[in-house]
Amino acid sequence: MSEMTLDPEQLKEILKSAIVELLRDNREEFSELLAEVIEDMAMERAIIEGENTELVSREAIFKLLE
Repeated sequence: MSEMTLDPEQLKEILKSAIVELLRDNREEFSELLAEVIEDMAMERAIIEGENTELVSREAIFKLLE
């Protein structure tokens, strides 16, 4: 079997093409994955913010919801 060599630019272009094709062929799955990542990031920020705020009683929360 013969050896094949690629310079870094060729490899970069091949990888770009493969990624674009993968995204194009699996658009719905990629969109779902991206939405999950965004939701996870938002949840993480909410948790961090919640850890740094004053505690509120359950009754106070339900009063606001009424």
